[in-house]
Amino acid sequence: MHKKLFIPGPVEVHPDVLKAMASPMIGHRMKEYGELHGRVTRGLKKLLFTNDKVFLATSSAFGVMEGAVRNLVGKRCANFCNGAFSDKWHDVTIRCGKEADAIRFDWGTPVTPDAVEKALATGKYDSMTMIHNETSTGVMSPLPEIAAVMRKFPEVMFIVDTVSSMSALKIPVDELGIDCCIFGVQKAFALPPGLAVFTASEKSLQRAADMEGRGYYFDFIEFAANDAKNNTPSTPCISLIYALDCQLQRMFAEGLENRWARHDDLAGYVRSWLTDRGFASFPAAAYRSQTLTCSRNSRGIDLAALKKGLGDAGFAFDDGYGKIKGETFRIAHMGDMTRADMDGLFAAITTILPELALSH
Repeated sequence: MHKKLFIPGPVEVHPDVLKAMASPMIGHRMKEYGELHGRVTRGLKKLLFTNDKVFLATSSAFGVMEGAVRNLVGKRCANFCNGAFSDKWHDVTIRCGKEADAIRFDWGTPVTPDAVEKALATGKYDSMTMIHNETSTGVMSPLPEIAAVMRKFPEVMFIVDTVSSMSALKIPVDELGIDCCIFGVQKAFALPPGLAVFTASEKSLQRAADMEGRGYYFDFIEFAANDAKNNTPSTPCISLIYALDCQLQRMFAEGLENRWARHDDLAGYVRSWLTDRGFASFPAAAYRSQTLTCSRNSRGIDLAALKKGLGDAGFAFDDGYGKIKGETFRIAHMGDMTRADMDGLFAAITTILPELALSH
């Protein structure tokens, strides 16, 4: 039985996208692939509002997150950590043999501009990492305000994970001054997992060119050399790139403004439904994610039982992540989802837990 996915990724994939993945195979050194690759990277540049290089990597986003560390961290890295995945990025940085410090925030709170400025003003760091939308906690940090602080420190590489936010709201990479913007495609892009996208500013390519030990698979300079030929250093996941080509066309047909507005509407819709039933938000209101809602289990319901019941009914549900599992739960509302999709989930929840039906 297919379970409809309301977890924070992977999310549901549209039939047109799945159909695109069944396109006949081509060789990645054939001109047909070069045409596909060029069309996709041009579309991504339009979506990201960037003139920087945009690269396609066959991996999860964590592959490129490690690659960014290997290519761009020279002296020392400030890893801003406000949840499970930003904590993991710090661990990755250390495992790559880099000098790094974790600047930590309580789970459920954002990375703040003041903390970024305080850390970077020490002069200890030549790079920083942060996750825009921390999936484990449903917190979206104030990226434009942090970008304003980063302009004071042009020598520090600005490395941002937008894995679960890119395409759900406007993230103008060049305007924000992001040196390396990283995301996977299995969340707001609503594709199957296995493809990562990343940007590289000219400044970051200059840093990478002088960096020893940057490896091969995620070597930014190798990616740049191959990008000049509309290609990748090693064999790409061609079927997923067909899917991305299809999805980009679907996004532009919907209209980016409409897409952002739909995500904003869905976020408000889900929050209201949960608030009306007595569930408090885990993050503060100003920092709630646009792509998934993380709520406190304020009513003390049996989340494991709800998860099982929803699974039996054909819905995948998430009962919290890491140290806040059971205390919180997360509902995704990203990609190609609509209010009708959410209504289907909500109807199933109130069937399993009738006490959540509104009495008025």
